[in-house]
Amino acid sequence: MEILDSSIFDLSPIPMWLEDYSDVKKQLENWKAQGVENLKAYLEEDITRVTQCAHQIKILKVNHKTLELFEAQSLKHLTQNLNAIFQQEMFESHILELVQLWDGQTEFNSTATNYTLSGKRLDIKLRAVILPGYEDSWERVLLTTEDISDYLNASRLEQKNRQLAEARFNYSPTSLWVEDFSRVKYRMDHLKKIGIDDFGTFLDVHQDFVHQCVEDIILLDVNQATLDLFKAPDKDTLFKSLDKIFTKDMHVTFKEQLIELWNGNIHHSREAINYALDGSIRNVLLQFTVFPGYEDDWSMVQLALTDITARKKAESYLEYLGKHDVLTKLYNRSFFTEELHRLERGIVRPVSAIFIDMNGIKEINDNFGHDAGDDVLRRMGNILNRTVHNTNFTASRIGGDEFVVLMQGATPTTVQSTLMTIQELMNIDNQYYSTHQLSISMGYASTFENESIDEMLKRADQAMYQQKNDFYAYMREQAKADNAELRRNRAI
Repeated sequence: MEILDSSIFDLSPIPMWLEDYSDVKKQLENWKAQGVENLKAYLEEDITRVTQCAHQIKILKVNHKTLELFEAQSLKHLTQNLNAIFQQEMFESHILELVQLWDGQTEFNSTATNYTLSGKRLDIKLRAVILPGYEDSWERVLLTTEDISDYLNASRLEQKNRQLAEARFNYSPTSLWVEDFSRVKYRMDHLKKIGIDDFGTFLDVHQDFVHQCVEDIILLDVNQATLDLFKAPDKDTLFKSLDKIFTKDMHVTFKEQLIELWNGNIHHSREAINYALDGSIRNVLLQFTVFPGYEDDWSMVQLALTDITARKKAESYLEYLGKHDVLTKLYNRSFFTEELHRLERGIVRPVSAIFIDMNGIKEINDNFGHDAGDDVLRRMGNILNRTVHNTNFTASRIGGDEFVVLMQGATPTTVQSTLMTIQELMNIDNQYYSTHQLSISMGYASTFENESIDEMLKRADQAMYQQKNDFYAYMREQAKADNAELRRNRAI
């Protein structure tokens, strides 16, 4: 007691309280006599029991730091305003203190919320000890109340920021992957130590190195958008099915990533192709970054995968439209012109062409409408597509009812076989569409030695027009014969 009366207590840099817990001890003993076994449950059942105990504590003395912390002018000023200092939030921590005493401990501690007399919130670390010689009566308990508000505020802010970061990760609409690339870095650093300079050539020679690096990657976490993108019901399923998502086709892209990392580009992006667990293709824009603070070991990297499947489909369709005729699904005149330039620059000869012009398309349009005419054109497109299928030949619609098949390196036998295929497919088609029979005129030619492709095309075109003229001449003669027969029948 002499020590507590000395200047050490008053000059302590930590707020200190000297209190009398003897009435609290009597209350606890009374409850034990009544058969209370679980004090915590008993107090939580009726919070007024906690208040009852708190009011039985007698404050004997406080030091200057205590008055300063709680903004009190004196011990009397402090004790008269205890209700402002110890509010409802204090009771939960007080329960823990009472339980520690109930269990026979002579020391206890807790974290509590107090308030200054001006209403400022304080986070308090409370430590208490029953002074030696008073273990039986609890008449002297020394308490310290350390202000840990700054620490807890910092902790709460850190937790809030962590929760915000986790929310941004988990609820990001972009597929996010967190991975450990430290083993990959170790492998690459080893190659640099042994003198490997041309990493690209090294990968070409040692293709197994790419596979080894893939195996070295440790997947740490993915977000919900990743599960949605790859049709995975949960993370465990995704982690066990990575071989279905990243097939061997992905190794080409990963090889390019390794070269980027070798060159020091720890932030890079590129397009890649992955697969969902249902087998559907996922075109993605892959953005790779090493997290700040992990540049030395790459143990924490993030991959962001943006789904560009719809965009790639749109680009492919636009590219398709740029080279194809929508109605017949054949190549269009623009592609035909480019192909001629390519063939002219090439050295493979001969180059052959089949010019095709449909007979009677105008009459079908005039008599049955353009829908019927379009249907005939679609049928012709289907025949030519089937003709050039699985070959390096091309079929193009170069005009309303004009088509050209280009054949690079085709022998005369191949050309004749192609002509026969077109005719046979057309005959089969006409069996199913007897109302509007397909009729075509064809002309073909192959380049002579030192002849330009343009000159060869003119010969093929002329041969087609000659056949067309012969067709219409025959039709006119047939019409005359039909009319003469009709007049004779009428005369009879």
